[in-house]
Amino acid sequence: MNLVALPAFADNYIWMLHDGARALVVDPGDAAPVTAALTSLGLELRAILVTHHHPDHVGGVDALRPLLHGPVYGPATESIPRPFEPLQGGNTLEVLGRRWRVIDVPGHTAGHVAYVEDDAEASSPILFCGDTLFSAGCGRLFEGTPAQMVDSLDALNALPAGTQVCCTHEYTLSNLRFAAAVEPDNLHVRRHVAHCEALRAEGRPTLPSNLAVERRINPFLRCTEAGVVEAGISQGAADRGRVAVFAALREWKNRFR
Repeated sequence: MNLVALPAFADNYIWMLHDGARALVVDPGDAAPVTAALTSLGLELRAILVTHHHPDHVGGVDALRPLLHGPVYGPATESIPRPFEPLQGGNTLEVLGRRWRVIDVPGHTAGHVAYVEDDAEASSPILFCGDTLFSAGCGRLFEGTPAQMVDSLDALNALPAGTQVCCTHEYTLSNLRFAAAVEPDNLHVRRHVAHCEALRAEGRPTLPSNLAVERRINPFLRCTEAGVVEAGISQGAADRGRVAVFAALREWKNRFR
């Protein structure tokens, strides 16, 4: 299988997984990059997976339907271009000979879902997490609460350490600047900055990340670490609990420049 990040708009990625003949795509906000990739690689589009309803994730769905030989899957409670097969946490589907499990991850939007490769023997399963978990960051809370997002991040963080984090925006260096402000002494953050700067200088994506890396660099997964707790308190966290610390960090990130 080949995992490809197709650039779209200013900083989106549309994820494509293909076996040289058949492909699935995730969150196609723009049909053009997908159409170009299908044509150049001679692929048949077999499925579209949607994580949430925002236009930069669904805007290309209808334009791709004439090329689609299979279903559109999306969260049952969100407004996804119809027709689509509605899914919710705990559902499974099989695409390209692989089994995928759906995880409810509300927070960024109320009905946001993620898709993870459901193979107990896979050392590095693929996770399509939309705008819930970013490398060194997480999505804004447009429709959900801090408690919901903490639970959603916990659900993703419970996956194996080798899980490939396929999020949908190239926000990594910006997020790492924030992570360094939260934990100035975190050497893992400094090393990852250098690694990602080198990738971007070569025109390559910083993604996918993996959960082992994120557990070391992502402040939103580290809300019980002493330094992160102190940073949250300094930003007005109501207490030292995980939800309060997360909420303070998320508000800080919203205004961080």
